[in-house]
Amino acid sequence: MPDRRQPDPSTDDNPFAAPPEGRPDQPWQPRQPQRPQDGGGSGGGPGDPGEGGGGPARWDPMDPVQRRARYALLSGMWGFFFGIFGIPSVGLLLGALAMYWGISALRGRPATDADPGGLTALGPAARPQRAAAVSGLVTATLALMLAAGSYALQLAYKDFYVCRDDALTRTAELKCNTLLPDNTLGKILRVQR
Repeated sequence: MPDRRQPDPSTDDNPFAAPPEGRPDQPWQPRQPQRPQDGGGSGGGPGDPGEGGGGPARWDPMDPVQRRARYALLSGMWGFFFGIFGIPSVGLLLGALAMYWGISALRGRPATDADPGGLTALGPAARPQRAAAVSGLVTATLALMLAAGSYALQLAYKDFYVCRDDALTRTAELKCNTLLPDNTLGKILRVQR
């Protein structure tokens, strides 16, 4: 009988190493991280779905509902910034997308009844995703209000904006100030000397 090599202790942690002799092959499963309160080796192993192992589900970028919650937050935030910086068309587009993604993330349901998904399937781990979707809705609302306010302002004072855009000299541009009302808003929009 040939002499068998002893297993190398450095391969004990290798997930791709062959199983020890006498142990049947098992399908590969990702390792579950052990939390400090688990107390060493209680639960949390790859094949042991014990009460102490695993922890809450993590963010899954492949889940469309969770992705939409993140997209809602990002596009709402950028739509708000574009609205503040005076680019209302981009702010309007991003605000509308954030509104759509935020609502669809909050209303998201699993693709099939047998396969749970969406924010409800995450349980306690859904809190950050729900917060991202709600924050996206809030910033989307602000972005849409800024864009609507900007368009309403341009519509209300259309004569001033046309005059200012058509002016060829600084003197002609300053004469456009007579088309503005004599209130705080008129002082803000006024062409400065």
